[in-house]
Amino acid sequence: MPTHILPTTVVGSYPQPEWLVNRAMLSKVVPRNRLHDMWRLPAEHLEEAQDDATIVAIRDMERAGIDIVTDGEIRRESYSNRFATALDGIDGDNPAMIVARTGNTQTPVPRVVGPVKRKGPVELHDMQFLRKNTDRAAKITLPGPFTMSQQAKNEFYKDDEELAMAFAEAVNAEALDLQKAGADAIQLDEPWVRNNPDLAKRYAVKAINRALKGITVPTVVHLCFGYAAVVPGSTKPASYSFLAELDDTTADQISIEAAQPKLDLGVLKDLSSKKIMLGVLDLGDPEIESVDTVADRIRNGLKYVSADRLVPAPDCGMKYMPRAIAFGKLKAMCDAAAKVRREIG
Repeated sequence: MPTHILPTTVVGSYPQPEWLVNRAMLSKVVPRNRLHDMWRLPAEHLEEAQDDATIVAIRDMERAGIDIVTDGEIRRESYSNRFATALDGIDGDNPAMIVARTGNTQTPVPRVVGPVKRKGPVELHDMQFLRKNTDRAAKITLPGPFTMSQQAKNEFYKDDEELAMAFAEAVNAEALDLQKAGADAIQLDEPWVRNNPDLAKRYAVKAINRALKGITVPTVVHLCFGYAAVVPGSTKPASYSFLAELDDTTADQISIEAAQPKLDLGVLKDLSSKKIMLGVLDLGDPEIESVDTVADRIRNGLKYVSADRLVPAPDCGMKYMPRAIAFGKLKAMCDAAAKVRREIG
């Protein structure tokens, strides 16, 4: 892991090329079930094509100056569906309908019809491929157990808590394998804790801690208000309804969306034991921010978090953005972090 202050990273995803995926189809939905029609290549060529696109994503991050890279989540249709639908006990072929996180649409989700268990590795090849193709610190992401429990229809367990704990065990088994494969950091994506804070307060911390049991590399929990392409900035709240509670998790870092919703960073005082992965890139803005604009956002974070605890990052995953814009934003962020780093000395 980087030893300098203000190391830069990404939340996870990077734009998938048009030759690999149908971006028009992808733009309409954040899929919970598999979306096989999204891929433009036949099955016999898909893995090679995904490998090539992953190398492009890694190289873009490196060229931009990112210190802690990911594989861009190029092989995924969404941040969560590939892992969730690979587990025993999940029926993704006969979906149920639930209210989407935005609260205004019905979305098809997998049904839980039996004990949720991990059949075998899901992202292991992704991590091995990433490790072979970069010398930089490498982070891999997994969907969080609470979020997966909210993105499925429970038709087997007595309640959602029991379901979340089953997901947590599956995530933990995967995370342990990813750690052995060379992951320098492991991140859980848990955006749904904000969507259902009352339920989250009952068992989200317990589920997160179970998912991270035995993980000794740095760990992150990511929260956001939704992809900018799907959830407009005008609808995003200015504060998190479930945040301070995450100080009780065993995670080392908490990742939050702050740039687009213009988050009041005073909330960070409630996370005094954690490093903060601070969103300083507004992914709802089609313009590439200036270095000075991003530097000001980093400086604002430093009013509340010491430099050794702050990790600049985009607000969220970048998969819905044009690639040239995503690269430009990452470059501006890395240059801004270097500028503030020099100021601090």
